[in-house]
Amino acid sequence: MTIPLPAFRLLLAISAGLTLTGLPSPSRAQNIVVMVNGDPITDFDIEQRSKLDQLTTQKTPSRQEVINELIDDKVKMKEGKKYGVDPGVSDINQSYEGMAQRMRITPEQLTKSLESKGVRPETLKGRMKAEMVWTSLVRGRYKERLQVGERDVAQAVQAQTGDKLQIEGTEYKMQPIVLIVPRGSSAAFLETRKKEAETYRARVGSCEEANSLFRSTPNATIRDTVTKTTAELPEALRKVLDDTPIGHLTAPEMTKNGIEMVVLCSRKPTMIDTPKKREVREKMYQEKYEKTQKAYLDELRKAAMIEYRNR
Repeated sequence: MTIPLPAFRLLLAISAGLTLTGLPSPSRAQNIVVMVNGDPITDFDIEQRSKLDQLTTQKTPSRQEVINELIDDKVKMKEGKKYGVDPGVSDINQSYEGMAQRMRITPEQLTKSLESKGVRPETLKGRMKAEMVWTSLVRGRYKERLQVGERDVAQAVQAQTGDKLQIEGTEYKMQPIVLIVPRGSSAAFLETRKKEAETYRARVGSCEEANSLFRSTPNATIRDTVTKTTAELPEALRKVLDDTPIGHLTAPEMTKNGIEMVVLCSRKPTMIDTPKKREVREKMYQEKYEKTQKAYLDELRKAAMIEYRNR
């Protein structure tokens, strides 16, 4: 289920808003404006978040709006630590790299672009971390409350359009395979691994053979079976799987993990939800999520020790 969207909106806005025009370097004033449960928010924090908000919304937020956002982040982070939800540096960096990749730039280019707008990369990473913590908390603590009943979805679809709830689709069962290529490997080593991948493709004719082969092959791994339907896969991947014989491997692709392939274990017709039904379910989930997270945050804000020093 997709979460209401801070991270995705952030990605789109940054992608549209970043340019390489220089701005003056930010003030480093560390004057404390607010203390939240003993944790300070400074003028510099406010300045940085304000610039990031301008970049993502193309609007200039009021100072108090920015302060409220930062207070919310402090409260979320404290609650996360209470329940052991505390993403590490590697998790945050991976998310940052993923954002850059989806923008079709390198992490270094993303950093330079942010800095050209007077925004430190740590400011974006801090916001990303708070959202990661909060999403995990809300989904974990209120899992049952967030569930959307099939009957409710069906009734909503029928009330809106009267459309069918399901259509014919395809179910794919597959196992991802990775031939590990360490970072910094030579071009010659990579070429050798690619030839190995093609050799394996010629040998494998079933999922059983793939498991037997790759579970005993050094520097290779085969993962557990994954089941996906037409509705859950992008069109390009569906075409690849439709063109792959059952029991065989897809063409090797180079990723950050190494050379990846998929062994297709089965492909069979099934009934899948219509786009309208998925749309209605998603909307109902997001409405529940927004209501739940707002009540949760209001509760935490009321219990927090918030002390204004200077405005």
